Amino acid sequence: MQLALRARLCRFSLIGCFAHTIVKVVVEEDTPSIVPSVLTEQMVNIGGEQMAHHKLPSGVTLHIEEAGTGRPIVFIPGVMMNGQFFRNQLTGLSDEFWVVLPDMRAHGQSEKVLSGHTVANYAHDLRELFSVMSIERPILVGWSMGAMVLYDYLKQFGQDDVAGIIIVDQPPSDFAWEGYPFGLITVESLAEFVEALQMDQRAVAEEFANLMQHAPQHQTNAWMIEEICRVPAAVASTILVNQTLRDDRSFLPQIDVPALVLFGRDAKMTSPDAGQFIANKIPNAQFHIFEHSSHVPFLEEPEAFNRTVREFIVSIE
Repeated sequence: MQLALRARLCRFSLIGCFAHTIVKVVVEEDTPSIVPSVLTEQMVNIGGEQMAHHKLPSGVTLHIEEAGTGRPIVFIPGVMMNGQFFRNQLTGLSDEFWVVLPDMRAHGQSEKVLSGHTVANYAHDLRELFSVMSIERPILVGWSMGAMVLYDYLKQFGQDDVAGIIIVDQPPSDFAWEGYPFGLITVESLAEFVEALQMDQRAVAEEFANLMQHAPQHQTNAWMIEEICRVPAAVASTILVNQTLRDDRSFLPQIDVPALVLFGRDAKMTSPDAGQFIANKIPNAQFHIFEHSSHVPFLEEPEAFNRTVREFIVSIE
């Protein structure tokens, strides 16, 4: 990978590659890792967890994992990623809440459709999924691109049926708009990323697995790469461009539901200053930084992350 592209990757929160296999990781007892506590298909029914495929009215079939009862918490994953990244939340929060982990269309184990890949349409998919699953007044947790899907959900369908939102490590835009300090992607660098995804997607994924972690670990990288490598190349490029050119800055002051903004201190992927910017723009938003995390605080500091989420939800009930 060219050095210029590698440098841009250090601050760009998009991953892309393609594979059809499910990773099954075995971690040595003396090897520290942040592999989620439950990863393989064979284990998803342990502790009351359920895995299912739901066909939406639009015709696409989404893969869902869920556990628990009570207030629904829906974790919306980043671009090219999927619900497996939130396994520690499925096991750690389902004692009190109904935790739902959807894979977006063509991501993870969802149907590999090649159309409909826009942030706005992902929000529409969620709306249909909530109807199918009878999910009412959820807490929406948007990580990376998932935060943009969350914003678009509020724009399209209003805020009355959402109990609260949690934004995880995502600036309001990734594009280098004039006068905007948190977006570093130009038209030229976007073209480079599209080419990299098309020509050597696994190399991009490997680089991102390192950048997403404050302290990268080999075993963690292995399952991350395989999970994010499930999305087809055509989808990777399409949603990459669509999400990069979005700008949600003007919408932030219009948000009137309880909001929590969570960022990692390590700025390899995104600056925590962007989190403070968001919290300052959303009325009455709370802001928290995880000191030992980069882009995935829910993996690197799962207990602290779950405790912070739990306290936020309890405070707004």
